Amino acid sequence: MKRTFYFSAVILLCSIFWVSCDDSGIFEENKSIPETGWDTSNVVSFNVDIKDPSTPASFYINVRNADGYPYSNLFLFIKTKFPNGKQSVDTLECTLADENGKWIGKGLGDIYDNRIPFKRNVRFPMAGTYIFELSQGMRINPLPLIMDVGVRIEKAE
Repeated sequence: MKRTFYFSAVILLCSIFWVSCDDSGIFEENKSIPETGWDTSNVVSFNVDIKDPSTPASFYINVRNADGYPYSNLFLFIKTKFPNGKQSVDTLECTLADENGKWIGKGLGDIYDNRIPFKRNVRFPMAGTYIFELSQGMRINPLPLIMDVGVRIEKAE
C-alpha cells in the first residue's frame, strides 16, 4: 500500500513537471486586482526584458474573472512603453462569454481563466525593457469580479 502511494506521488510530480515545462514562453506574469474592484486609476504594469528582438513573438492578455462578473466582455487600454522612450496605446475587447452568457474561459468552480490573443507573430523593434500597462476601459468604476490580469509573450509558431 505504501509503495503504491509513493509510486503514485512520483508519477504525479513527474506529470506536473512535464506540464509546467514550456519552451515557448518568453514572459508571463499575472497580477491580482483588489477585491473592491478594478478602479480606472489602478494601472497594472509589467516590465518585460526582451533580449532577442529577432525572435517572432505572440502576445496574449490573461484575464481571470468570477462567475458573477456582470458583462460578457472587458475593454482594456494597453499602453506600451518602448526602451527608446516612445509609447503606443491600444484598445482591446476581451470576450469572456458567448452570446448565450456561457463563460468561454477554462473554469474551476466559479472562476474562469482566459488567454486573449492581442498580437501574433510580431517582432519587437529593439532589445531592452518594455513596459506594458493595462487599465480597464469599462463604463463602471470600480469594475467588480475581475480577479487577475496578466501578460504572456511566447515565441510565435
